Amino acid sequence: MAICSRRSWNATALRDHRHALAARYLQAGIDCCSDQGLERDRLYLLAYRARLELDQGRWGAASDAAAAVLRIPRTSITPRIEALAVLGLVRSRRGDPGGWAPLEEAWALAEPGDLPRLAPVAAARAEVAWLDGDREAVAEATETVIPLALERDLGMLAGELAVWRRRAGLGHELPAGAVEPYALQLAGDWAGAAERWRRLGCPYEAALALADADEEEPLRRALEALARMGARPAADHVARRLRGLGVRRLPRRPQRATAANPAGLTARQLEVLGLLADDLRNADIAARLHISEKTVDHHVSAILAKLGVGSRREAARVAAAVDREPAARR
Repeated sequence: MAICSRRSWNATALRDHRHALAARYLQAGIDCCSDQGLERDRLYLLAYRARLELDQGRWGAASDAAAAVLRIPRTSITPRIEALAVLGLVRSRRGDPGGWAPLEEAWALAEPGDLPRLAPVAAARAEVAWLDGDREAVAEATETVIPLALERDLGMLAGELAVWRRRAGLGHELPAGAVEPYALQLAGDWAGAAERWRRLGCPYEAALALADADEEEPLRRALEALARMGARPAADHVARRLRGLGVRRLPRRPQRATAANPAGLTARQLEVLGLLADDLRNADIAARLHISEKTVDHHVSAILAKLGVGSRREAARVAAAVDREPAARR
């Protein structure tokens, strides 16, 4: 009962962006579940941690937490959906390849289920479709879910989906019950929304709120913030808006993270990936890196999840392709 209560508190704290409270409950819950062998509950909390890290702009940590959930083959459906949504968003926000694959898997798992399962996937699909400039896909991701959100009095979800519709140039009426900061954004108060997101500790959302402006100065601030985060697709959207205002001298666009790191892998995971490309067994990799074979197993599982591949051979092909890319540019 205590663990279920803690899970509920985490979900509420995350929904309301009370990050410090969520982090405190998460760490206590994960430690408790690990001590008591409650693997299912631990996976829920790890999925919540992935979302927490994503919301705070720590995308590498978010990807790691999501991978920890996804490498367990029998993960419960709800934490797997949450982890897949986070992984798809991290890849897409960075401009890495393979952003849609985890979202499609999550949608297939969530579609027959209830709204709590649909919600994170619908919002993620709407965002990624907007990043891709696919107006029809934004409509598809939002039009059936907004009525459900309004019916269940989920103003946060309805507001979020309506914002993506507004950005895509679709119908974006202010849904009854929409809450801040989304209500501010839909009302055209981009400055108020950006400040609210900043206070909540959500830097990416704050930058996107600034990007809703029609003036050069806030758009420049949005572009600079997105560039610092390595958010290439969103930065490209803002740069196009600035050029539409006649602005010509813009900062250099952020570099694609995948040129050297295809999926936000940690330094150790990059080492392991390189040794996979050399066709070494886990025991050999462990000896080479002076770590345990069990630790190598965990790294390999995380690498496969982050790259979205199903085998060591496929991961090795990705590593080989990355090695060839800089050589081709030279």
